[in-house]
Amino acid sequence: MTIEFDDNGKFFTDIISKTPVPVLIQTVIHQIHGNIHIGQDRRLKDELDLPEKFIAITDAIISSSDGQVLYRTHFLAVQRDEIIWVMPDKEIANSTNGS
Repeated sequence: MTIEFDDNGKFFTDIISKTPVPVLIQTVIHQIHGNIHIGQDRRLKDELDLPEKFIAITDAIISSSDGQVLYRTHFLAVQRDEIIWVMPDKEIANSTNGS
């Protein structure tokens, strides 16, 4: 890892800081529960709108359409074209308590 400082004391590093956001993802066939990692000063939508073909999901649980858990993995790359919708976990909690 390299760290460089400018004249004002601001530091630069080759490590990219991202925040994990727990989400539920609906694809054409499966549901995926896991974390999408959001870059600094970005929203979930910003991360979804990036031009890369795949999006990284960590701590993923892949379920069939009937809710049966098919796979668990620490890393999953999902083709963005297969995603139908994404919902942050905090929104799921709000929807179940009548808010």
